[in-house]
Amino acid sequence: MGTSTLTLKEAINRGGFYPTLVHHTVTDALDGREAEHQIVHVDTHFDFEEVHRHITVLVLAEDIMVVAHLDDHDAEEDSPIQHEDSAPSASTEVVARISTEVVPVGRIRSLILSEVHRSPDKFRADRGLAEVSLNINWTGGARFDSMPADCGNPECMADHGDTGTVVPEDITLRIAATAEGDTAVDEARSFVRALRRATIKYFR
Repeated sequence: MGTSTLTLKEAINRGGFYPTLVHHTVTDALDGREAEHQIVHVDTHFDFEEVHRHITVLVLAEDIMVVAHLDDHDAEEDSPIQHEDSAPSASTEVVARISTEVVPVGRIRSLILSEVHRSPDKFRADRGLAEVSLNINWTGGARFDSMPADCGNPECMADHGDTGTVVPEDITLRIAATAEGDTAVDEARSFVRALRRATIKYFR
């Protein structure tokens, strides 16, 4: 199983977001391979009176990395437009949409880990991190988020063109100890170390 402190099933159960469904889907994508390292990351977003959650699971197993995403929402969002005379349902059914991608380790082209250290003047190698950010790219694809540029003068009416940022389309995760605990941060670092070792021969 590698050096992870939790098994894949334990990590998914800890996430607490449809664990039986997530574990079944990820295990199916592994196709008989045994998980060596994993990251299980749950995001929670608040939209007025609604709470939305999203889970991302990364699993390294032998020569592949499995990436799984799951969201849930009301079934009505997937339903055809209803007629005005349709009677509203007494309760709203929830559906979950889960997607998986199997990425050969040899396709990974970029692996970036950013670490946030508390009190860097008192650094110790055995001290936990405040947070880590992970970026993995394997397709070379990116999304360009654009917006009109301005010169800073609120009265200026000139067209200054567009500006924006390039955002990789593959995986970007931020894991903070205050939100997810030191175990989640350590798990992410362990995953990155293992993935580096697995990909290094392809970078040469």
